[in-house]
Amino acid sequence: MTPVESRAAISLASIFSLRMLGLFLILPVFALYAEELVGVTPLLIGLAIGAYGLTQALLQIPFGMLSDHIGRKPVIIGGLLIFALGSVVAAQADTIWGVIFGRAIQGSGAIAAAVMALAADLTQEHNRLKVMAVIGMSIGAAFALSLILGPIINVWIGVPGIFWLTAVLALAGVGIAVFLVPDPKKSVFHRDTEPVPGQFARVLANPDLLRLDLGILVLHMGLTAVFLVLPLALRDTAGLDVASHWKIYLPVLLLSVLLMIPFVVVAESRRKMKQVFLLSIGLMAVAQFVFYIFFHSLWGLALALLIYFTAFNVLEATLPSLVAKMAPVESKGTAMGVYSTSQFSGAFLGGVLGGWIHTHFGLEAVFLFAGLAIAVWFLVASGMPEPRYLNSHLLRVGAIDAAQAHELEVSLLALDGVGEAVVVADDETAYLKIDPKMIDMAALDEFSVARG
Repeated sequence: MTPVESRAAISLASIFSLRMLGLFLILPVFALYAEELVGVTPLLIGLAIGAYGLTQALLQIPFGMLSDHIGRKPVIIGGLLIFALGSVVAAQADTIWGVIFGRAIQGSGAIAAAVMALAADLTQEHNRLKVMAVIGMSIGAAFALSLILGPIINVWIGVPGIFWLTAVLALAGVGIAVFLVPDPKKSVFHRDTEPVPGQFARVLANPDLLRLDLGILVLHMGLTAVFLVLPLALRDTAGLDVASHWKIYLPVLLLSVLLMIPFVVVAESRRKMKQVFLLSIGLMAVAQFVFYIFFHSLWGLALALLIYFTAFNVLEATLPSLVAKMAPVESKGTAMGVYSTSQFSGAFLGGVLGGWIHTHFGLEAVFLFAGLAIAVWFLVASGMPEPRYLNSHLLRVGAIDAAQAHELEVSLLALDGVGEAVVVADDETAYLKIDPKMIDMAALDEFSVARG
């Protein structure tokens, strides 16, 4: 990558990770803190944890489209300021409804699509996947760090202090956006990272993509539901002091990362994606039933957490890859937009449904609910076809007319290793799916050079 691309990757990943850290720091401690709030019920605790997901799901695509018209940075900075405002509202709240309102405002600062669009503006086509991978890894690291740091910071400053801290982190993100993120020479529409309004119907009618959308919804529904009751189980039934919860999360997370690596390697390099995917869903369901059976045992909870996070890590890594493989080549950005909306919707549903089940059926029933939901996902996912092991690739082809674009598509599809090719003359770009084990990159690049 060029120095500008490296700077863009690091600075945008920092913005994303600071925001996600702020969102998730409360996850391992909020259910315990909320017991002291006025008007609290388990259902409202779930709504408070999941409220950000609803507003995020509703606004992330519109905010991304807004960034096409008023610029990426104004949307990112505005979103971070909204997030900081929500954090301040939640920090000052002494009722559960005040926290719910603050969390909903936090989610309204929906900057994910704008950040991805800016990343595309700042990178060359052949380096874009690297930048997106850096951003993706930063999100995963922020989530893991939040589970470890949340209980520790809670001891020092409490949950209101954590909300104040998240406001500070959001303002730090504003500083990064203003002073460290490079300014793009120009902002253009990128159909590989942004939704195309005219393609929503096509994406929503694709059963293979709908299976994956259901998958990410269930995955994050289960995550939110589990953390509604897991801190309570660790404290009340397993007898672990709240300040020591990180002693469970830290070794479990580290070991789960090590255990996930062979799964991901086998899935991609040995082309066993469907088998690894289904195995991981099955393991996640098993983890929920271990939670359900052994929620009185500290060692039982630790074992369930290890199985759960190993499977969760594998699924978080493979689901976006499957979306990219199964989406029509010119609809990847649209497919990813719907996928992200499903993810945030799952977080909201997990909070509401998990809270309702906790209210009426008890703590352990939430684990059973998550396990049954994941079992249904397994049955739906079993019908998934074996994915084609094709990578997305963009080729800048220069100014051409519609006839030349059609001719170029035919020529590209004639190359060994090109599975799909769509040339959009208005974008001056060829959108390809290629088999990295078969493609001759030198031959492919000649099409760009000839028209470059």
